[in-house]
Amino acid sequence: MRSHPTPEVPPVDEPPVEAFELPALEAARAEAQRRTGELYLEFLRRPSMSCGLYVLEAGATDPQEPHQEDEVYVVLDGRAMITVAGQDQPVGPGSVVFVARTAPHRFHDITQRLSVLVFFAPAESG
Repeated sequence: MRSHPTPEVPPVDEPPVEAFELPALEAARAEAQRRTGELYLEFLRRPSMSCGLYVLEAGATDPQEPHQEDEVYVVLDGRAMITVAGQDQPVGPGSVVFVARTAPHRFHDITQRLSVLVFFAPAESG
């Protein structure tokens, strides 16, 4: 007889579900950028993962450094190139890119405003 694993129950202070709307996230990110200059808005943090919205304007320079966590980018809008560990890849709406932890990476040649959902696992430490 196979036993089924017991589902992990989130701690009492963490809701079992959260929902987000992109227009509200973009508005919050734009307001945070006006106040602090930050290009990235983290909107979800759990020990196992964190999520955010990252936006770079056309012609911008991507200032990020390698991370200590695995990362997935989902491009919502825009066009650019991403270089990961020396390999170039074009990205546009619908592109999904995995970047292994500590791999040097950067968006460049941003021809249209780039809006990207970012998923870190485990949660970003920086």
